[in-house]
Parts: sequence; structure tokens; C-alpha cells
Amino acid sequence: MDVVQSEEVTKPAPQRIIPAEQQVYLEGPRPRMLELGFAWRVFTEFIHAFRTLHFVGPCITVFGSARFGQDHPYYAAAREFGKRIAQLGFTTMTGGGPGIMEAANRGAFEAKGPSVGCNIKLPFEQKPNPYVNTSITFDYFFVRKTMLLKYSYAFIIMPGGFGTMDEFFDTLTLIQTKTMTNFPMIIYGKAFHEPLVKMISDMVTGATISEEDLKLVLVTDDIDEAMDHIQNYITKNYTVQPRKRKWWLFEKR
Repeated sequence: MDVVQSEEVTKPAPQRIIPAEQQVYLEGPRPRMLELGFAWRVFTEFIHAFRTLHFVGPCITVFGSARFGQDHPYYAAAREFGKRIAQLGFTTMTGGGPGIMEAANRGAFEAKGPSVGCNIKLPFEQKPNPYVNTSITFDYFFVRKTMLLKYSYAFIIMPGGFGTMDEFFDTLTLIQTKTMTNFPMIIYGKAFHEPLVKMISDMVTGATISEEDLKLVLVTDDIDEAMDHIQNYITKNYTVQPRKRKWWLFEKR
């Protein structure tokens, strides 16, 4: 019987999306000094964001896919939303990337309104769009998402993917649990979101949420209806005033 020496099969190392020198904060327990360094990076990212965004004015955040081109109807709708937000006297805030985000920023920019982008470092797809007056790029999704919510008085959910759904449910949960003020939430695009709306209705049937929770979101295909809903809430609850600028944290002008 011949004896054949087996060749050791070496599997290729898994590809890291983020370079090895940039530690991934969810890769498990690490030495305490690395954990301290991570906490410091998060702290400094929050401070940088506070300094950059403190005076951007009251915002309305538009969430949506990065993958729609200029010829898509949802791009046109988001662009119109940006324009209407500017006409209402608010700042348009988005995730700062292409697609729906670019369209909303573009609508505000073209209407001479303030436009803000909160970009995120990704290995693909996400680059700052050219229609923002104020732009900031984040390393951490959770810091970025906090900023997208912190400065806004209403939220418009356009068709999107995993990221948009994450932003939608996170915002909705904070409103439902009264962790955040009951600001208006708009879901735009009935046909696209029909399965989502049905799933939420099934949650009521299954007694995992209350029927009152359905009132937290307006589902519409009508931009006028969406903006009227936002304007009515803001008019009843707030008076928009210019903020007095005190530069105690060296905020950006």
C-alpha cells in the first residue's frame, strides 16, 4: 500500500472590511487599555459632532436608500421634500451620501436652505454628496445615528434598505418608549412599504404593540399631506427662534 503524504489545506484568511489597525468595537472582549482607547475615540467623536452641529438650526431628517439615481421617482420626491423643508424654515439633515440623501440635500440647497450631511466611513457606496453646507463624517454608526436624531423635529422615511429600516425602527422605538419627544414620523411610498405596514399591523393583532402605536407614523404618497402633518405639529408645539450663539466649546461658525 502506497502512503501518500497529505498536503495541508490552508484556507484563505477572512477579509476584513476595516483595516486591522482600526479595532472593530464589536469583535469581543479585548485588553482594558484597548477598551479605554475605544471609549476615548467615541467621546471625542461625540464632542466633534456637538461642535460641528450645535448651530445648524432646527432640522428635519430624511432617511432613505443610497442607491436611487437622479432619474428615479423617489429621488425626485426626496428632492421636493428638501425644497419644502427649506421653505418651512428648517434645515434638511440626511446621512450625507448619494441617492435619497443627495436628493433631499439637493432640494434644500437649490432652495437656498441650510443642508447638513452626517456621513459614515464605509468601504463602498458612501461618499459625501456635494449639496451640503455642513458635513461631518463619522467612524461609528451609533454616534452618527444619535446626531441624525438629536437635532431634528420630524423624520421622513423614504424607501431604503437595511440601514433605513434600522433608522426607522430605532427612531420609532425611542418615540414609542417616550425616550424621545413624540415628533412626527412620515413613511413615504405606500406601495414600497406595504409589507412593512402589514407587518406592523400584524404586531397589533399579535398584541406585541398597542393600537395606539399605529398613530405614531403617517403613511402617505402625498408630499403636501406629509409636510402639512409636520407643520401642524410644529406650529402647535414650538416657536422657531434663532439660537443665541455662545461659543463656549469652540463650536464651528
